[in-house]
Amino acid sequence: MSDEIRIAFVDGHADVWRLFDDPAQLREIVEALVEPFRGDVTKVAGIESRGFILASALAERRAKGFVPIRKKGKLPPPVVDIAYDLEYGTGVLEMQAGEGRLLLVDDVLATGGTLGASVALSRQAGYVVHGIGVLIDIGIAPGFRCEEHVPRTVLQYP
Repeated sequence: MSDEIRIAFVDGHADVWRLFDDPAQLREIVEALVEPFRGDVTKVAGIESRGFILASALAERRAKGFVPIRKKGKLPPPVVDIAYDLEYGTGVLEMQAGEGRLLLVDDVLATGGTLGASVALSRQAGYVVHGIGVLIDIGIAPGFRCEEHVPRTVLQYP
């Protein structure tokens, strides 16, 4: 990745929106995320909401299908759901059932709770999780792995 890519933190949250504003940076991010998984996936799943942007760009770039993983009540039924613990409470994620080798994509790896729930949900929904791609690992969960998957991260902070 380019040395020019910097992330600002606003109220304790990584502000990745400006990375998406620059086409060259966005292209570089998408290529870095997809490179380890070339030819090995049939669909790309994006975790709400910034994961949608990255996952849909990866899916388009590699001519793969896009699968959204959303908060409860945002997808038309039928859906498969999973409850999980957040840093500040609990949440429910949903996705529609399907099949294929899936690459999961999200913007930030913090504690790993959302990624772990998304892996479990994807399997419940009929997918085989092939890999996990994350834009930024903010260093809260060093050495995080989800089952046999170590997320491929593009940027490490701090």
